[in-house]
Parts: sequence; structure tokens; C-alpha cells
Amino acid sequence: MYLDSCILVKLLVREADSEFYGRLTDGQPVASSMLAYTEVWAALVAKERKQHITAELRQQAWRRFEQLYLEDIFDLASISDAIVRRANWIIGRVHPQVPLRSLDAIHLATADQLQDWPLVTSDARMRDAAVLMGYPVTELPPPVSPT
Repeated sequence: MYLDSCILVKLLVREADSEFYGRLTDGQPVASSMLAYTEVWAALVAKERKQHITAELRQQAWRRFEQLYLEDIFDLASISDAIVRRANWIIGRVHPQVPLRSLDAIHLATADQLQDWPLVTSDARMRDAAVLMGYPVTELPPPVSPT
């Protein structure tokens, strides 16, 4: 199964749908792009800046991410020339129906190269592009009830 960076963050820091994604990925072999190394870090720093998490929690989450990566719990695929070219092709293929962003296209191209399905993402554009391309995607979590 291929996880985009937002799902990796949900597995490191408690969010409303973290439990759903934790159950979904538990015990499954998972992969992502090396792009996630920077995207996860940036997301954790942004959460701290917005005061959604403390500096200590950011540091713990990052240490956990690096530990999982170093222990080969998940694979981060390198971004090759072939992936970048495939990402461009995907952007053109889903245009004009989906305004796919460049980094999302790199994730999709990486998943396609790895053939690591299903794609696990909560990003609407990436999901729409994946569906249009015929790539397998997981279901979204049920809506959270307001309390």
C-alpha cells in the first residue's frame, strides 16, 4: 500500500481520523516517496507553528518517523528521472478534469512505478486523479460526528 505524506503525518500525530488510518495500515507493507521525508517534516513544523502540537510532540513524531524509516518499516522510493517524467505525463493525462499539483503527481508516479496499491490519501485532488487514472484507492474514513 502506498501512503501519501498526509497519511504518514496522521500516523505520527493524533488527528480525528488517525485511528482509522492506523487500523487500515496496521501490519501492511507500506511505501511512499522520498518526497515524504521533507513533506512530513514540513507538516510537523507547520502543526507546531499553528500551535496544534508542542515542540516536544513534533520532536517525538519526527524521531518516530526516522526510526520507522531506518528500521525499514516503510520504504521511501527515490525520485528518479523516470518518476518525474511519469508525473508530467499524469498531470497531462488528468488535465483539465483534475488540477493536479506537481508534488501530488510525483506521489502518483511513484506509486505507479512501485505498483504498491492501494493508494492511501485523504487529499481530494490526488484521489480524483488516481481514480481517473484507474489506480486503486482506499475508502475514506466515515465523517466525524460533531460533539
